[in-house]
Amino acid sequence: MVAQNNILVIDESAVLPGRGAWMHPTQECIEAALRRRAFARALRVSGELDTQTIEKRLNGYGNKVNGSK
Repeated sequence: MVAQNNILVIDESAVLPGRGAWMHPTQECIEAALRRRAFARALRVSGELDTQTIEKRLNGYGNKVNGSK
């Protein structure tokens, strides 16, 4: 995970610039980090961090990869 313009982005290939945060690829770990607002602290982001992309993915949106159904 990295923060780009205060938006939390999944960086699966670990190539995006900036400070990154590693975590277990489980829904429980991501939900706990969101609940505790751990991403902003780990990524050293001042202010609010937009986590909508991650939350939508957890809720089942955006799971289609490479045109899969």
